[in-house]
Amino acid sequence: MTHHTTHNSLNWIDGELAGLERRELRRRLADRRGAQGAVVRLDGRELINFSSNDYLGLAADPRLTQAVRAALDSQGWGAGASPLISGHSDLHRQLEQRLAEFEQAEAALLFPSGFAANAGTIAALVGPGDVVFTDRKNHASLLDGCRLSRADVKVYPHGDWQQLEKLLQRDVAHSRRLIVTDSLFSMDGDVAPLAQLVEVSERHDAMLMIDEAHATGVFGQSGRGVAESQAVEARIPVRMGTLSKALGSHGGYVVGECRLIDWLVNRARPYVFSTAAPAAVAAASLAALDIVAAEPERRAALLDRAAALRRRLVDRGWNAGGSVSQIIPVLVDEAEAAVRLSASLREKGLFVPAIRPPTVPQGEACLRISLCYGHSREMVERLVEGLGEPGNNQSLERGCTTR
Repeated sequence: MTHHTTHNSLNWIDGELAGLERRELRRRLADRRGAQGAVVRLDGRELINFSSNDYLGLAADPRLTQAVRAALDSQGWGAGASPLISGHSDLHRQLEQRLAEFEQAEAALLFPSGFAANAGTIAALVGPGDVVFTDRKNHASLLDGCRLSRADVKVYPHGDWQQLEKLLQRDVAHSRRLIVTDSLFSMDGDVAPLAQLVEVSERHDAMLMIDEAHATGVFGQSGRGVAESQAVEARIPVRMGTLSKALGSHGGYVVGECRLIDWLVNRARPYVFSTAAPAAVAAASLAALDIVAAEPERRAALLDRAAALRRRLVDRGWNAGGSVSQIIPVLVDEAEAAVRLSASLREKGLFVPAIRPPTVPQGEACLRISLCYGHSREMVERLVEGLGEPGNNQSLERGCTTR
């Protein structure tokens, strides 16, 4: 029998949760039954899924499943220790070598998650007495890495490389300087001006780190990301990618020169003090990289479909912001309107999550459409028809208009 004790020291939480509820900002977990895919069963209901980052449709691919089964037979499940003790398996080593080849870098290092990769890398590169420059719309993992580093943090306006250069010109007090940015922004679906950022970083002798999490496997001729598509990979010293989105697996990684990776092995705390991921995760990731290399038509088709969907939405009067990718925001400004619009779509069998503060700034709430390779034309058509037009949508009529 379980005994529950109420601790009065936590009573403040009740009021805070009630405040989130009033502002339509309280989040709750939904239970998924079955595999991730274009159609999912959430809380007992089957929905067309426009919420997942499984961009290439690999999360439930049988080739990944078979690779995991084989690895389980030979390696078991848990890694048992941090990589620096005894958790680093031969499959981890193979994956790091394969990632370095894939990214055309000297070396690669696996992290237990993309969040850990960003937080650990930034804090290993700069510290007290240094400075880090971060795009206003960078992912939370980059922002938290900046804070954890205890370096001075300077935020520049989204994508504004000219303002960044002015900040660098005025900065004369710091010896180590780091610029961090997403390459493909996870909520807006737009891309950073990497070519200009490279020029700025080189002019001012600043390190440049990019987060390719949402671009890995999707952008570039070989699927390496936005840096490949903008032909600036070799000029970016620190590149992070993920295994858990388009590659359908789990974890994050950093690639760069051997000396960078050696430094992270010794100084990136989330790497040093975390148990390694199971070797079977590395096996799945290796299988995914094989598919990315062998089936480039997946990313080509995905980006073509995304461009067509953006055109359809804009033609109907929706604001898709500056998206140029498979991530398409439907901007509705206020959290309450986003929640209502998401709920109305759910009633029509469509799962498109409402994105609200603090994930996005106040007044920039949206629906985030995450298009994946597995979405059929019929599914996309249902989404377009389900959204209708802003002026005819009752979910927007109560106190909210599009920008």
